[in-house]
Amino acid sequence: MDTDTDGTHVTAQDTAQDPLMDRITALVALSHQGSRAEAAAGFAALWPELVDPFHRCVLAHYAADVQEDPHAELEWDRRALAAADEVPPGRAESHHPALQLAGFYPSLHLNLAEACRKVGLVDEARAQLAAARARLGALEDADPGYAGTIRGGLERLAERLGQ
Repeated sequence: MDTDTDGTHVTAQDTAQDPLMDRITALVALSHQGSRAEAAAGFAALWPELVDPFHRCVLAHYAADVQEDPHAELEWDRRALAAADEVPPGRAESHHPALQLAGFYPSLHLNLAEACRKVGLVDEARAQLAAARARLGALEDADPGYAGTIRGGLERLAERLGQ
């Protein structure tokens, strides 16, 4: 991850040695450079190596973004949320002290809601939208730009779902 939930920049020097996170970050960078298919293949290849739920959450979150098939995107978003639920207290902070796992949830639920909408699971999309809204309090200390992005995404999705 390049930035944490309160908007501070995280560099390799800021975090403990974490070769798996370095590999995930390299794949994210690859996707941002336009090599989505290559990044998707890299995420899929790395997934079986991951034991740590924090690594699985981060990888699945980014892997969902590069999927061409909306059903595959949905599966990766489900994996990201399931992995987040398994992250032990303090694990995100051990990666970087300013990270708060609670701040991930509004985005995870938003992404899952949008993926559900894309494949026609409207009731589940609405339930995930409600879950994201219920967790918005976790963004109180977040970077205003990040929080605004999530809130804006929730508003747009609510409109698409007729809420």
